[in-house]
Amino acid sequence: MMYEIASEMLDLTLKYTEDVEIYVEKEENVDVDIKKDNVDFAKEVLSFGVGVRVIVDGKMGFSYSTNLKNTQQLRKAVEKAVFNAKSNIPDENFAFAPKSNYADVKGIYDKRINEFEIEGAVDFAKSMVNTVVDEKCEPTCGGFSSGSLKTLILNSDGVSCSDLSTSFSGFISVNVSDGEGVSTANESESSTHLDIDPEKIAENVCKTAKDSRGGKAIETGDTNVVLDYYAAAGLLSTFTGALNADNVQRGRSIFAGKMGEEVVSPSLSIYDDGTLERGLNSSKSDGEGTPSQKTAIIENGILKNFLYDIYTSKKGGVESTGNGMRYSYSDMPSVGLSNVILEFEDINKIPDINDGVLVTDVLGAHTSNPISGDFSVEAMNAFKIENGEIAYPVKKAMISGNIFQLMKEASAASKKTRQLGSFVIPRIMVRNLRVVG
Repeated sequence: MMYEIASEMLDLTLKYTEDVEIYVEKEENVDVDIKKDNVDFAKEVLSFGVGVRVIVDGKMGFSYSTNLKNTQQLRKAVEKAVFNAKSNIPDENFAFAPKSNYADVKGIYDKRINEFEIEGAVDFAKSMVNTVVDEKCEPTCGGFSSGSLKTLILNSDGVSCSDLSTSFSGFISVNVSDGEGVSTANESESSTHLDIDPEKIAENVCKTAKDSRGGKAIETGDTNVVLDYYAAAGLLSTFTGALNADNVQRGRSIFAGKMGEEVVSPSLSIYDDGTLERGLNSSKSDGEGTPSQKTAIIENGILKNFLYDIYTSKKGGVESTGNGMRYSYSDMPSVGLSNVILEFEDINKIPDINDGVLVTDVLGAHTSNPISGDFSVEAMNAFKIENGEIAYPVKKAMISGNIFQLMKEASAASKKTRQLGSFVIPRIMVRNLRVVG
């Protein structure tokens, strides 16, 4: 059905212009919401639509429709895209993907989604809640979601790429009394397969909350800081924004003009890999039909590449890296991340640290300055490290610094990696980071 819709849309649009791209997306989700110790609601959501982009006299136009069985409505969407194009400014860098071959990506589809009903999602959520209660913690909110995503891209240059993926995720937040107040914690897990464990999520969040009770104040100073997975992922969004070619070309990146220079620790290499097996953001192609690939952004500290979609690659005189990301049929593609992998040669685990602080998560990472990289965030569920061991929980603290300078001082603090959002990361250890008690 998707191919028939895309083909009809392509034929309709070719009557108006010879440069056409059709993107069809069907997403089916089951969402369960938890409030306190109850499943508040569960719902099934279907999203099905088509986006059309056209180039008319060097000008780009876009429109979309959800009336996929109505030829008249599809024609209206085409006419709107053409009208929008004629109203825009021409740009020689507008283009669509050339015809390509696409390799299958392993581990991004779990066929069990076909038998997974809303009752299974509710049972998952209830299992998290019941385990939290058994652990003597108080659940405050949470949820579970499962979904399948089907996409198809056709264009007038011969691109034809279909893809299919699944996703599963659970999260929960808890409170636990510490006698003087309340200790809180959050935990989540996501996978392309139905292999996440609700009881493990609940046990982990309760352990973090309980371990955080009875926090002590610490002195302000520069010290070794271990950023746990959530804390590291929270701060890295500012860093990766500077690797976006659109930001570079607009003069909004600190890395502009630094290609070939050392910009992070020489022990660090960073890759964007849209072909990563079981990667949460892996796919055959990006949202424009450019084949997904593994891009070396930084190798041994040296800046090697930025991330490009077709427009920015044309503007920069390079090839697209397959990072033209599309978040819905109703959106235009733009430069985005797939799976960003951080690989460190140096590892400094907690037993190697005489004095420092472990920070589980941070609050306020979105307030970081995207240009300068300066940040000041609250350290959530933080713990003092003494003589290679977790000594005690920290009552309240802030950490502040500069993400670009931080990455010059960084090393891994674990061999184990986790994927949180777009980031596949270990714990990260940073020397001489300011901690405000």
